[in-house]
Amino acid sequence: MQSTTGDKLQTYLKTWTSREEIAEQIVPLTGALYRKYGVVATVYGISLVHKNPIEIIKAHRYTRKLHGEILPLEKSLQVLELLQDLSLAPARINLGALIFGHDPAVHPSLEDYVRAKLGDLIGRPQPMRKKPQDVVLYGFGRIGRLMARILIDKTGGGDKFRLRAIVTRPGQPGDIHKRASLLRRDSVHGPFMGSIVVDEDAHALVINGNLVHLIHAQAPEQADYAAYGIEDAIVIDNTGRWRDREGLGQHLQAKGVSRVILTAPGKGDIPNIVYGVNHETLDPNERIVSAASCTTNAIVPVLKAVNDRYGIESGHLETIHAYTNDQNLIDNFHKKARRGRGAPLNMVITETGAAKAVAKALPELSGKLTGNAIRVPTPNVSLAVLNLQLGREISSQDINDFLREVSMDSPLHYQIDYTMSPDVVSSDLVGNRHACIVDATATIVHGRRCTLYAWYDNEYGYSCQVMRLLQEMAGVVPPRYPR
Repeated sequence: MQSTTGDKLQTYLKTWTSREEIAEQIVPLTGALYRKYGVVATVYGISLVHKNPIEIIKAHRYTRKLHGEILPLEKSLQVLELLQDLSLAPARINLGALIFGHDPAVHPSLEDYVRAKLGDLIGRPQPMRKKPQDVVLYGFGRIGRLMARILIDKTGGGDKFRLRAIVTRPGQPGDIHKRASLLRRDSVHGPFMGSIVVDEDAHALVINGNLVHLIHAQAPEQADYAAYGIEDAIVIDNTGRWRDREGLGQHLQAKGVSRVILTAPGKGDIPNIVYGVNHETLDPNERIVSAASCTTNAIVPVLKAVNDRYGIESGHLETIHAYTNDQNLIDNFHKKARRGRGAPLNMVITETGAAKAVAKALPELSGKLTGNAIRVPTPNVSLAVLNLQLGREISSQDINDFLREVSMDSPLHYQIDYTMSPDVVSSDLVGNRHACIVDATATIVHGRRCTLYAWYDNEYGYSCQVMRLLQEMAGVVPPRYPR
């Protein structure tokens, strides 16, 4: 028995160190592809860019959910080495789909197979834009700072877009250091993984080599971006102060601005876009766009998938939502009912516009859903409970299998994640990049009645959806391969 245990000990450790060594070789290859060609290597939606060896190993284990086996690291290494010298056009290359799709009986040579699958990309190295898209963050609160992190992380070689400025209200002398400190450290999302240097002469932050000006303005039209060399900028308004066309139109009066994205539900005729669901309906000439709300982004992808497959006759949405800056820390006056009570001490019943907002993205569900919300004493990660009456009887196994496949390999796999862990809790999902995460073990089905539980990082997951909308508007969404 002791000998058997010792053999296993050595086998497991040897296997792990071997995988770790291969993953270490993968790290510089993914970075080189990203910087040289704008190519993002992924495993079914999980980017391998800027990942450490442990994260790369875990991404390869992820394929068990779809294929029942782990993606071999040595195969990924082999493919990534082949890609280095192919002079590729910008793209997102799914190593999982590419490798699992290889049939040696049809293509004995892996190199010939890769060349056949990526033929449209080979020998066409070129930037997606002639000039990088200038981006401005108007407001530097919770979403603003997370957007800054994401924008910097995705800058790459700087040929797609660049964060050029952050606009805040005039503050005290030296407040630039406070802004830098808030970006460096976050109580929920942890430290910023990079370098931030304050350039006091330019009144700017140098973030991973990106010069980002801090501009003070009391109103949108007062900011003169052109004075900083900023042109044709997309402004991301994170304040939520203006939500209609008249208010947000003030941004367009500022020099150097061409379009505006609102990180809150838009009012009136402003398009509310849930990326992955209705972004293709966006008029390219539209100058003001809303990224809807975090809850709308969380529920609409799941509702679309379920409605397309089974049909939804009616339903009720209940969101259990982390508290926000809109609430009070201790009991105090608030114009809305109950929200004046101390957020860290109470569960607070309040309203949500998410049920009505669904109709803007999915008109076929108009009038079929009701909704409410409960704010709870946690700082981040929320939960949507979808009680649905479907068009036909199903089983929990059926709908869970379907949503697992959607999360792995479908047009919605960047929006919907999936977990089968019986012990997952909200803090486990801080930093998840998806719009929502379906909790399969919580699914309840009885005939045509179905209850689905979908977690969502209402800060970071939502910010990633805003980023996807920005990339769409900037024309820098790389094609996905293999087709």
